[in-house]
Amino acid sequence: MRSVHPLCAIIATIVIPFGVSAATARGQCASDIDQLNGTDSIDLAILLATHGTDGGEHPRADINGDGVVDFADLAHLLAGWGPCPPPLPWATTLEQDPDPLVVTDKAIRTRMIETNLPWRVRDNATGIEMLLVPPGSFTMGASPGDAEAAPDEHPSHEVTLTSAFYLGRTEVTQAIWLAEMGSNPSYFTGDLDHPVEYVSWNAVRVFCVQNELQLPTEAQWEYACRAGDTTPRYGPLDEIAWNFANSEQMTHPVATKLPNGFGFYGTIGNVSEWCSDFGGPYSEGSATDPTGPATGIFRVLRGGAWISQSSSCRASFRAQSAQTVVTPASGFRVARNP
Repeated sequence: MRSVHPLCAIIATIVIPFGVSAATARGQCASDIDQLNGTDSIDLAILLATHGTDGGEHPRADINGDGVVDFADLAHLLAGWGPCPPPLPWATTLEQDPDPLVVTDKAIRTRMIETNLPWRVRDNATGIEMLLVPPGSFTMGASPGDAEAAPDEHPSHEVTLTSAFYLGRTEVTQAIWLAEMGSNPSYFTGDLDHPVEYVSWNAVRVFCVQNELQLPTEAQWEYACRAGDTTPRYGPLDEIAWNFANSEQMTHPVATKLPNGFGFYGTIGNVSEWCSDFGGPYSEGSATDPTGPATGIFRVLRGGAWISQSSSCRASFRAQSAQTVVTPASGFRVARNP
């Protein structure tokens, strides 16, 4: 076994008596290196033995995912000392920690871990896979230098989301809708792994309410779509989205283009996605947990669709429609509070 860094051993003997009871700031199960439902002296021993390496046969010892087991990981472990938190009552945990091959940004992974919530879960009621979105701040609206931005994408403004939430990894599929609602309203039928479309905002609301889910706010949607990116789209359009240029004028199975930095598929293209907000102009100044206008006529749609030109397939692009309208280009993905 690798020798323990002497300073690590000294720190451990000093801080364990205090850290055991006091620290609650991060995801405890992320520091459960041996995955035995709690962070304890065995996990500490593994971390100390792998100090200065990438973790070797214990990759979870690199708790913050920065490629090396070091004092930062020791601090995370001590902060998470104790039993794992109870699981989400409405979901099954699929992956506790964000996959570093998917969530490649170290700072974003750390923010996810610090929520004390699992990264990837399955909703028990519907079977929908959902991913964790950490709290944070971002610039909502037109990206810097975006010549395609429309007037309603201005002014760009700072938005802070104070709470973590979960969002569907993909758009809701025809299979999920059929299982929950008993029929498939979609125009493009045949393959149930395509996104459900031809659904109104009102019908989507019924689906959400009966399954204790919700639509994301417009701010939540854009924050999740950007996933830390500040450009109009998080990658080359053909690689991330089904749009007018490559769709052959139809929808396609979900999760068949590249995901974004949070792990979400198809936030741009395939089908436009209903949000909970009424449509309306952005207000000047920063906003915290915005939910849109209190009243209105139209509801917001985001992301563009299989029929959309590139100018409509951008993170900040906004569309609106009456909440009774159905089209073969409109679908949705669900959100839920932890």
